[in-house]
Amino acid sequence: MKLPAIDTRYLVEILLKLLHTPSPSGYTDRVVHLVCEELERLEVPFELTRRGAIRATLKGEVSQPDRAIVAHIDTLGAMVKSLKENGRLQLVPVGHWNARFAEGARATLFTDNCQWRGTILPLKASGHTFAPEIDNQPGGWDFVEFRIDARVRDIADLLRLGVHVGDFLAIDTSPEITDTGFINSRHLDDKAGTAVLLAAIEAVRREGLELPVDCHPLFTISEEVGSGASAALQQDVAEMLTIDNGTTAPGQNSSEFGVTIAMADEVGPFDYHLTHRIIQLCQEFAIPHQRDVFKYYRSDSAAALTAGNDVRTALVTFGVDASHGYERIHFDALESLARLVSVYMQGPPLFSRDRFEMGPRTGFPIQPG
Repeated sequence: MKLPAIDTRYLVEILLKLLHTPSPSGYTDRVVHLVCEELERLEVPFELTRRGAIRATLKGEVSQPDRAIVAHIDTLGAMVKSLKENGRLQLVPVGHWNARFAEGARATLFTDNCQWRGTILPLKASGHTFAPEIDNQPGGWDFVEFRIDARVRDIADLLRLGVHVGDFLAIDTSPEITDTGFINSRHLDDKAGTAVLLAAIEAVRREGLELPVDCHPLFTISEEVGSGASAALQQDVAEMLTIDNGTTAPGQNSSEFGVTIAMADEVGPFDYHLTHRIIQLCQEFAIPHQRDVFKYYRSDSAAALTAGNDVRTALVTFGVDASHGYERIHFDALESLARLVSVYMQGPPLFSRDRFEMGPRTGFPIQPG
């Protein structure tokens, strides 16, 4: 195995393209087209599932038991719940996020035929009118509304603009990269993971590295609403590595630097052997890393397992501060992850009957003979 050079400029450029492309769960066609165009540029064959997820293939020396590496390209967002008499819109969230992070956000409303800009505001938003009542009003999605930047006073005006119940809202990401290497933006979960996967693919293709088995990069479109990789896997995939965000919150061991390896989430422990293969690769190639356990967290791995897929899964993450809010990561974590993913692609499959057998007591894989 070889540790390829990661094109950091490419990693930043594709991340910004992804962040500027709206993709709330259920409204992901634009970002699917973007990723497909990038795969075509990298000369990586792919197919679309019936629902629109992307299954790509990097050919290896043998076709099975193959592996998958998954990142999700859908994000949080909102939908129109009702048209209000005051010409504004009641909203419901797409995905699980708190309305306090929606207050003040700029967003784009997508109707059947056009799009409108606007702002999500609390019901009492004028300091000169409501003063302390603003601080005392309840929080939550029932207490915010969307103000369209158009001449609207009532429901009739909204209908004239083509606004309907069920229209999607995409929240502005507003990315900023500081000279200290921090990246601030909404929806780094999981646009950053997608950028990492594409950067690893680019490195492997550029350096002409050979893979022992077929590797399937997967880009799912419904992780934020729970289904994710549940139906996107080919049946001969034996192991799946998920790339997503870790949480650098109090009580967690995640970090904005290096790779954070998840040992368990709310569904339970990740596969012991695959997880320790990832740890071994970090140690072998001097990739900084730490381990963490997530109590209130699901990913594409959980979606695949709960759907009944017989596949070993592991989760590697980039540490995110204020996850599902105004998120922040450091570029160091993205580069570290891209390095890890690129060497993982080159490694032998974890379990193959002609290569491994189980130790009689420990359960560890051992070389026969």
